[in-house]
Amino acid sequence: MKQTSTQFKGIITYPITPYLPTGEIDLKTLNQLIEKLVSNGSHAIAPLGSTGESTYLNDEEWTDVALASIKAVAKRLPVIVGVSDLTTANAIKRAKIAEKAGADAIMVLPVSYWKLSNNEIFNHYAKIADAVSLPIMVYNNPATSGIDMSPELIVQMFRAIDNITMVKESTGDIQRMHKIRVLADNQLPFYNGSNPLALEAFAAGASGWCTAAPNIIPQWPLKLYEAFQNNDLPLARDVFYKQLPLLEFILKGGLPTTIKAGLKLQGLNAGAPRLPLQPLDEAGSRKLETLLGDLKKLC
Repeated sequence: MKQTSTQFKGIITYPITPYLPTGEIDLKTLNQLIEKLVSNGSHAIAPLGSTGESTYLNDEEWTDVALASIKAVAKRLPVIVGVSDLTTANAIKRAKIAEKAGADAIMVLPVSYWKLSNNEIFNHYAKIADAVSLPIMVYNNPATSGIDMSPELIVQMFRAIDNITMVKESTGDIQRMHKIRVLADNQLPFYNGSNPLALEAFAAGASGWCTAAPNIIPQWPLKLYEAFQNNDLPLARDVFYKQLPLLEFILKGGLPTTIKAGLKLQGLNAGAPRLPLQPLDEAGSRKLETLLGDLKKLC
């Protein structure tokens, strides 16, 4: 039977990528943020996803963030590095950098300009898998990539490609998770990547929740996970619905934008998101401050 990545469980946190006023990467602030995420109880760290503005970094910047993140975590938690790129060649290059630096796994989102066929997607993953020995998290997020991988394709790749050991499903459709579980005979660990779906996903058997929320509300995602670990569904519902307004807000406002605004409200200036993304406007900042304040009163 195929061995899967059982070490990746719980709350998998996506840090933002901080910038200096000059526009350069702020590695000092990145180190501070990762230290905070580790100390506040995240179960794994996943740099260079959508929250980390990976698409907006050049190759040198991407490498700097990958190496700094792995070094900052210092093997205290698993690190899943996002290596997604338009080309297979550059995704392989990034996967090799992550492996050499000590990452525990890589996450791959098939990014598309031209519409990719199932065969092209399969070969993209197969070639990345051939280049490294790391576990691969298949990442399905059609809202950002323009590609919606069917459960059938995902399970086919899981069965055929040894390195593929887990999937992050971010469509926001719980039926996709049910289908993956059934098609894979419950052998393929799946992870929720849609914040408003966290309650249903854990109820469906998700191994973890991949989220940016712990950057600004670290205790709340943990409370939800722990409630499920203790089989306390009433508590899980209560904890989830209390944080749901903020989860919806940060998702709709754009994760790099809203998370950076939230960090600034809490005293950690990570700079503005990179253009064409814009900082959160004044009305949005006031709303976010209110949502954070409401949750703080409930602690």
